[in-house]
Amino acid sequence: MNRSLRLVLSSIACAALSGCLYSFQAGTGLTGAETIAIVPFENATARLELTQEIQDVMLRNLPRSLGLRPAGEEVADVMVRGEIRSYDLSAPSYRPSGGGADATAEVLQREVSLTVSVQILDMRERLILWESTSLRAVGQFLEASETEDQAKEQAIQILIQEIVD
Repeated sequence: MNRSLRLVLSSIACAALSGCLYSFQAGTGLTGAETIAIVPFENATARLELTQEIQDVMLRNLPRSLGLRPAGEEVADVMVRGEIRSYDLSAPSYRPSGGGADATAEVLQREVSLTVSVQILDMRERLILWESTSLRAVGQFLEASETEDQAKEQAIQILIQEIVD
């Protein structure tokens, strides 16, 4: 057997014996993984629509961003699961109007704050590859010209980017 063939065979044998380990590499997703399952997040908020909205955006964007193909939970190399912990709407920017007993404030800008916990699991080895127990994203909107839904979509996109990064 010539030397180059032995080198190739020994490299293959070493790779096979070492197992299939996944790791994050900047810009390349999960090394060694080909498929991903995204389980609908549990929802601890009163906003029931959040589960489906987050699921839809994650299914559209997360596999492509990580360089993986979507798959069912039972056959996927990697699984993403989590919980929606909080959803808050606040008014960080407002202008007080006049004084007196019936004074009100004019809201200029509102923000949607979304907090989730997320786990990325290696399904073959049953290991947690990455975890965040309080991933928070904020989407903002101008009261006069934008909607809460736009800010919510912005916050969900930021969450996905945080997971990918």
